[in-house]
Amino acid sequence: MSAQPEFDLIVYGATGFTGRLVAEYLAQQYGVGGDTKWAMAGRSQAKLESVRDEIGAPSETPLVVADASDPASLAEMVSRTRCVLTTVGPYTLYGNDVLAACVEAGIDYLDLSGEVLWMHETIERFHAAAQKSGARIVHSAGFDSIPFDHGVLFLQQEAKRIFGSPCARVRARVCDMRGTLSGGTAASAKATMESVKEDPTRLAALMNPFSLSAGFQGPEQPAGNQIEEDPVSGGWVAPFFMAPINTKNIHRSNALMNHAYGEDFVYDEMFLTGPGEAGEAAARGLVATSNAMSGEGGPKPGEGPSKEEREAGGYDVLMIGSHADGGELRIRVTGDKDPGYGSTSKIITEAALCLLEECSETAGGVWTPAAAIGEKLFPRLIERAGLTFDVLDA
Repeated sequence: MSAQPEFDLIVYGATGFTGRLVAEYLAQQYGVGGDTKWAMAGRSQAKLESVRDEIGAPSETPLVVADASDPASLAEMVSRTRCVLTTVGPYTLYGNDVLAACVEAGIDYLDLSGEVLWMHETIERFHAAAQKSGARIVHSAGFDSIPFDHGVLFLQQEAKRIFGSPCARVRARVCDMRGTLSGGTAASAKATMESVKEDPTRLAALMNPFSLSAGFQGPEQPAGNQIEEDPVSGGWVAPFFMAPINTKNIHRSNALMNHAYGEDFVYDEMFLTGPGEAGEAAARGLVATSNAMSGEGGPKPGEGPSKEEREAGGYDVLMIGSHADGGELRIRVTGDKDPGYGSTSKIITEAALCLLEECSETAGGVWTPAAAIGEKLFPRLIERAGLTFDVLDA
């Protein structure tokens, strides 16, 4: 990497649905030609120009042509920047070469991956090399998994302040989520399952809650795959489709932070649908709807909700920490936009800029957001990305 790269940040995949939202956010919040030097990258110069004009970015917005099928173009792109923010998935199919280029050049990289098997492979393949080159690799820097990863971090900081030590048991309960399942998320899930079909031995990593935790194996964790009444949460709960991703990231965060939450830490995520018969019926209906959305009739990559739908979206997550001394701590995490698009595009942008501008002490390696960026991200998430982190009254 040159001593003074041309850009701070390149948005790779800027012509895709989520990528253009990231570029639009950057143009609106940080402008072009100011202190933050950024560029849009994609396969086609003409498409980049079209998207630039559609999102209202200035005509002088830098454009970089790079293609996942052309490693030389990826290396050229990487050589011009301090950080690559990529929305080009499924990463199982399109992520390896750009990640390898970043690791070799020693530059930072963030993605939106929820592909557990691919992340497991990148840790094994790239972690040591990234430590050597200085590249900070941060997976899952969108709705999966920052509201949950940083939600647990916030809860545990409060637990240490109140109780003197972290909570050994944390329950995350999604109380409200208004928005469309990302087409990229659906494609990533399909790519993951295809990978398992090709090599059934990969199923073990997919099922193990500690498969991203650097060899650490903690206590037995809740299965999270059932509909049941949960007295701690105060109602019926149903499986949350992002839990298999988020739980593994959070256990990796704990491992990377020298088990700041304890080696006996237990964590799960569920939808909370409410008490009584109505809550049970809602839980069963939620499972049926989730199954339908993830099937062939679900959204396709490149598809997404309208601006009005994104603006009307949002999410509300309750986290309940149970302390060993019997104390309980409840916090609330909310987002003000559709989680898969409107919120995610703001979250990953602020995470990338925070890593670049405020985390010089973070060494190279394959990281989670909480471990790489930590509490420094909270002000950006709250002031710029539309998230809240609040302690609830007992």
